[in-house]
Amino acid sequence: MKFLDEAKIYVKSGDGGSGCVSFHREKFVEFGGPDGGDGGRGGHIIFEAVKDVNTLIDFRYTQHFRAPNGNHGMGRNRSGAAGGDLVIKVPVGTEILSEDKEEIIADMIEPGQRLMFLKGGDGGFGNLHYKTATNQAPRKKLPGWPGSDEVGLWLRLKLIAHAGLLGMPNAGKSTFLSRVSAAKPKIADYPFTTLHPNLGVVKTTGRDFVLADIPGLIEGASEGTGLGTRFLGHVERTSVLIHLVDITQDDPAGAYKMLRKELKKYGEGLYEKAEMVALNKADALGKELSADVAKDFAKKTKTKPFVISAVSGEGMDTLLSKVADVIFDTHEN
Repeated sequence: MKFLDEAKIYVKSGDGGSGCVSFHREKFVEFGGPDGGDGGRGGHIIFEAVKDVNTLIDFRYTQHFRAPNGNHGMGRNRSGAAGGDLVIKVPVGTEILSEDKEEIIADMIEPGQRLMFLKGGDGGFGNLHYKTATNQAPRKKLPGWPGSDEVGLWLRLKLIAHAGLLGMPNAGKSTFLSRVSAAKPKIADYPFTTLHPNLGVVKTTGRDFVLADIPGLIEGASEGTGLGTRFLGHVERTSVLIHLVDITQDDPAGAYKMLRKELKKYGEGLYEKAEMVALNKADALGKELSADVAKDFAKKTKTKPFVISAVSGEGMDTLLSKVADVIFDTHEN
């Protein structure tokens, strides 16, 4: 299934049904009187968060959602049936935004969470409603109240994950994710192999957590260079970020500082979020040279990195244990 994390839709609630003008006519019933029923209510527009969906791709092909109208009232004091509510199912983690994207209307973060977004129009009264002691045969009825006008909305999906995996293209993020989880991301020896976020469940001695891998960042991403920062929204909800840096490149410290700069420009609290820094591909340099690079990295960045290899598994258990500590300490507090 193709991944899609943003979609525009249009929604409209149902109109109420019209009331009815009717009089009871029956043999041997001398004074039948008015018996026109009320119209039915129009259908509501309701959003519901569901956990078995992880993309907004369905909204690319269906963009207009209109709830059914209420039925008209009928004679013999029969009210019209209410229009059925239209339930729009969205993935857990979906934000509902205004058409101009300036306002977050709702954040659907819990499975089963519901939001009545638009109410259907009320049904109109039939002539039975207007019968009084002085008006025994009213011929008045009301049309149903209209539902809402059609409203444009944006749906934006932010994946629910405990930890986020960041790094430049070819830092080994996809290999890392495939090593620690059952996820099967695309792995290749060219940049921007990952074109959409991937999720994997990491199991660490009974403390499982969800890890999100997003497409690589390069310098100028905040201005739209490369794939830009569009996918950073998928790690906004995480408790900790894992910065993966290729230890074999010429300037690992410079790559890390560039990544931090792009996070600061993006905002949304990512720059201040707890982080773990891992120098990946240590198997390519050997233990001694990797240790020297890590020492130089710590000196230049004031950050002590983990030295790992996603291919051989070196240092992975220690890193994942520390990540789990941060996640579960955060949730307990």
